[in-house]
Amino acid sequence: MKNLLKGGLWILLCGVVFSCVSNEKIIYLQNIEGKEQIPEGQLISYEIPEYKLQYNDIIDVNVQTVDDLLKNGFNTADENNAMRMQMAQGGGDIYYMTGYTVDKNGNIRLPIVGEVKVQDKTIEEARIEIERRLKEYVVTEVYVKVKLGGIRYSALGEFRRPGKFVVLQDRMTIFEAIANAGDLSNIAKRDEILLIRQYPEGTKLHRINLNDRQVINSPFYFIQPNDQLYAEPMKVREVGAGENAAQSLLLFTSVLTSLLLIVNLFTR
Repeated sequence: MKNLLKGGLWILLCGVVFSCVSNEKIIYLQNIEGKEQIPEGQLISYEIPEYKLQYNDIIDVNVQTVDDLLKNGFNTADENNAMRMQMAQGGGDIYYMTGYTVDKNGNIRLPIVGEVKVQDKTIEEARIEIERRLKEYVVTEVYVKVKLGGIRYSALGEFRRPGKFVVLQDRMTIFEAIANAGDLSNIAKRDEILLIRQYPEGTKLHRINLNDRQVINSPFYFIQPNDQLYAEPMKVREVGAGENAAQSLLLFTSVLTSLLLIVNLFTR
């Protein structure tokens, strides 16, 4: 019985050691050995390519004439603001009902104007095209404001709060997207995050190492609309171990205690 107890303790110790997740696997933005180092305080410059509209994007189009501006001022509220505020408070997609969705042909359909081709255009190019089309029907000067109706993305796998999200801003980093999904669990493979990104010609899959500080210099540091993030679990998930030493110890202690009780019953 004593030898059995000793063997069980060794099994318990080995189980705890091999089931724990090291800090190196969960710490973000490390200077990886063998790669160019980025010291803290160093200014990192990057060029952000202008996003070009794609199928299923939603844009917000606001049109005002000179009379509207003189009557209501530059900060006039349109008739959809009340609906937008109500949806925002409820956590809904504000622009789904009030914005204009790019269809499979790359067009949006506007009142009076009809279909306008916006696919593969930047927001500014889309504004210019909409304004040009409007001037065919309106004799007065018009002010056209176009903006992206938020950034929509999905977080799948080992996130603490996976799901589909809409963030009402024009730019967002991958770390902001992860934080919005409740951060990654301790058993997520941070060095092999799968990014599924839509391109005009189709879909591409990219692997991202969030442990590496060089991710800031990569073209995937900023999230784009319709991106999907998938975090795979580490091997430790297969044996059902805990996320930290305390959980692993509790798990293996419970298993060992059960085994010893079973052995004790059969050795009486």
